[in-house]
Amino acid sequence: MSMGIENVKALADNGVSVWLDDLSRERIVTGNLQEVIDTKGIVGVTTNPTIFASAMSKGETYTDQVKELIAENADVEDAVFALTTTDVREACDIMRPIYDRTGGVDGRVSIEVDPRLAHDTDRTVEVAKALYAAVDRPNVMIKIPATEEGLPAITRVLAEGISVNVTLIFALDRYRAVMNAFLTGLEQAREAGKDLSTIHSVASFFVSRVDTEIDKRLDALDTEEATALKGKAGIANARLAYRAWQEVFGTPRWANLADDGAHVQRPLWASTGVKDPAYSDTMYVEELVAAQTVNTMPEKTLDAVLDHGQIAGDQVTGHYADAEQVLDSLERLGISYVEVVELLEREGVEKFEKSWEELLATVQGELSKKSSDS
Repeated sequence: MSMGIENVKALADNGVSVWLDDLSRERIVTGNLQEVIDTKGIVGVTTNPTIFASAMSKGETYTDQVKELIAENADVEDAVFALTTTDVREACDIMRPIYDRTGGVDGRVSIEVDPRLAHDTDRTVEVAKALYAAVDRPNVMIKIPATEEGLPAITRVLAEGISVNVTLIFALDRYRAVMNAFLTGLEQAREAGKDLSTIHSVASFFVSRVDTEIDKRLDALDTEEATALKGKAGIANARLAYRAWQEVFGTPRWANLADDGAHVQRPLWASTGVKDPAYSDTMYVEELVAAQTVNTMPEKTLDAVLDHGQIAGDQVTGHYADAEQVLDSLERLGISYVEVVELLEREGVEKFEKSWEELLATVQGELSKKSSDS
């Protein structure tokens, strides 16, 4: 690799933490996760139902634990809970030195609440607490989707002193509601006598899916103006999210919490793998460099950044006017921002539900197969 890890160092120098959007038992037991930390400079890990479904459908690394679960008469839901929390606990232990070195900012591993609960506030809170207790590591982050019903759950889980990764954010107004839920959670934690300095949070703002949906609509219009806007909406949306972040974390309300030891909720750029081969495979990394952000990448994107990324400092704060212009132009062409972001949230939840069903089916298959083998 030409520049190699220098590019990840350049991101870090500009305030961007690079996290890997992948985890499997195989990565853990073969030492691959440690190797990726050492050679590619990642400082965190995110997981989601799709990642676990893919990990468990391959290889034999889960066999021994599956056999133990059969011996315990575990049902498929319990088995999935046990298998995923085991992976995350072990990844947390591997990441622990980074967590210690960064005072808890990085060295994080995220695990998602069952996505079928995305519209059930109480159950989300219950499962978030159960995941936190089962992983039992200070560097775990519990992922909660930013649905309407997710917002009060985010507040309640943070109020318990549990670190949260808010996921599936597409809309700017929803992102403001997420930051409000975060601040409210910290205020409640403070009232309950929790140490605010131990609570961390990131807000996962999805990027490439916005382009995928909007580009489809631009293609249908098939005009010169429409074509010129392709591949611009995702980055524009994320840049405006960062502006909103600067505003919220510049308020007296935030300053009051910061005085009591609170850490900002960092914006995390998610869905940063490029879906359209016509685009540069590093654009969602290079174009979103800004201080106090996280970029979680599939390994393919990380390798592209290591190989040929061009990291040129802050690419966000000077671009708010252009970003607004992109979204205004889309509205003028009749592409409704509100409609697109609502659709993406709905589809995002559905995709994760489908992956969860696949995960349950995969584990059920393993349970059945190993039962008949024994």
